[in-house]
Amino acid sequence: MPDHGHTPPRHNRVRPALCLALAAGLCLVGQGSVQAQATGHGMHMHGADGTGHDEVTMPGLRGPNARPEESAELAVMFRNFETIEREVTNLPNGIRTVTRSTDPAVMDNLVSHVTGMIGRVEAGDDPQIIIQSPTLDIFFARGEAIATEIEVTDAGIVVVQTSDDPELVTALHVHAAEVSDMADRGMQAVHEMMMKRAGN
Repeated sequence: MPDHGHTPPRHNRVRPALCLALAAGLCLVGQGSVQAQATGHGMHMHGADGTGHDEVTMPGLRGPNARPEESAELAVMFRNFETIEREVTNLPNGIRTVTRSTDPAVMDNLVSHVTGMIGRVEAGDDPQIIIQSPTLDIFFARGEAIATEIEVTDAGIVVVQTSDDPELVTALHVHAAEVSDMADRGMQAVHEMMMKRAGN
């Protein structure tokens, strides 16, 4: 996949990051108010008050500390998840992911989201997206213990993340699977994960 003019910050430099399995740029899954969850019907989502569906504004992708541009990037990725392909390799100390989109505009959003979320982790700046996965909490708490390499290549966004912390390694593996499920099934995957957590 061409890089569409994007150069990740400090190309290939090892640095702490959140985007975990996030070569896909889909950092979000499953937490938050049941009222704000997806309904499981395509890309429909409940409104923040739980009264209806809103495919246009997708309120579950907003957060008290998220910029409108970030929520818009997520909406593009969720609406076009069928264009996204992902390969994940679980390493003994982390993960390697390669993510691409057949749509150049979606690819642009993937790159922007991944690099933007890396900056947020470095700053300890949690966006608090409504449907954000609880798996992300440990990354914000211990982000300095994750070494990350990102490269945009013809194959897609390549992310390698490793850690000496066994709990972080486990979380990287878990979140990689969550993100892959979303890349495969979009909001249906989010809905099912939220319902599962609500039942626990």
